Amino acid sequence: MLKAVILIGGPQKGTRFRPLSFEVPKPLFPVAGVPMLQHHIEACAKVPNMKEILLIGFYQPNEELNRFLFNAQQEFKISIRYLQEYAALGTGGGIYHFRDQIVSGTPEAFYVLNADVCSAFPLAEMLSFQKEHGEPNSFVILGTTANRKQSMNYGCIVENETTKEVLHYVEKPSTFVSDIINCGIYLFTPEIFQHIGAVFQKNQQDMLLEEPTNGWHRAEAIRLEQDIFTALAGQGKLYVYKTLSFWSQIKSAGSAIYASRLYLNQYHTTHPERLASIKEGGPKISGNVYIHPTANIDPTAMLGPNVSIGTGVTIGAGVRVRESIILHGATLQDHCCVLNSIVGWDSTIGKWARVEGTPSDPNPNDPFAKIDSETLFREGKLTPSITILGCNVTIPSEVIILNSIVLPHKDLNRSFKNQIIL
Repeated sequence: MLKAVILIGGPQKGTRFRPLSFEVPKPLFPVAGVPMLQHHIEACAKVPNMKEILLIGFYQPNEELNRFLFNAQQEFKISIRYLQEYAALGTGGGIYHFRDQIVSGTPEAFYVLNADVCSAFPLAEMLSFQKEHGEPNSFVILGTTANRKQSMNYGCIVENETTKEVLHYVEKPSTFVSDIINCGIYLFTPEIFQHIGAVFQKNQQDMLLEEPTNGWHRAEAIRLEQDIFTALAGQGKLYVYKTLSFWSQIKSAGSAIYASRLYLNQYHTTHPERLASIKEGGPKISGNVYIHPTANIDPTAMLGPNVSIGTGVTIGAGVRVRESIILHGATLQDHCCVLNSIVGWDSTIGKWARVEGTPSDPNPNDPFAKIDSETLFREGKLTPSITILGCNVTIPSEVIILNSIVLPHKDLNRSFKNQIIL
């Protein structure tokens, strides 16, 4: 039997996701019409013999998270539980802290997935790869190819090309190491806890020797990548399964639109019913579009490509939306235009207004390019990125909002460009 663990982080994470993470924990932000985490859970539930999915993080259990878990259990008919850490324990510390919960029922192996990645999740393939490579107790990292320059922003893996063993692992190296990067999706056997335990013991020893001034240096805060993989590499224990299917990180709000595009594209094979089609009396659809059944859309509107429309959204006549996410309860009045933007919950865009951002997509001519985790500012100026309206923002008629971030509950009265409106 198998289990899966999804690491969902906590409230001080997701800062690059503001102002959207004010309203909803980042793992529940809708990507391609469903909460980000649901893509992970769907993939885990499809794996034969999967008995339980555990979420580990340090969010206070809230109404939204509980409702999501309840609905997901109903839909996927599988036990899904949330285990709350008492503090941020890192990627290894969290699973070590709850190791008893993970190994109860003696699973032969378990997956660990980071919540902020979007992927085709080739979980079954990783399992059969693990059976073919190495000993029964070997561990598998999902890897993908990046370009040379971008690989240095990720964990880099040097492999033995014939056996696929990980010979060397470096997290965010300062010079080029390898173009194979870590996707943040792993397959472990319970033996991994011996290796994490050894680091835990060592941390405790070090803490006894150190001055007890820094209370934050907890023995339990362990990072899988730097503390475990770097040491395991080259010992015949760690293998890399390279995937050719799509993968991206979802660090910033801009990458949510890109992730949405990747998932909408995947729906052709996995969930064709989620893609809108052109119907008599319905809006014009171009490319992949997700429309929630409760949305009310004028037939003269034109949507797509890469658009997702949330619950209870109202879209007026002649509206044009492309490469955008429109969150629940938003109203787009007649003839407004929304491009490369995220429109927050219950926001209103006036007639003939234009809300536009700059896409932060990877270079389309480089098959191995990944999305750059852009800094908000570059040389003292706001980096042009997608436009984000927080919740309950009102944009008046006939204005232009360009490359801007608008914080929640603002009523704007003029046009803005390249600004953060506080």
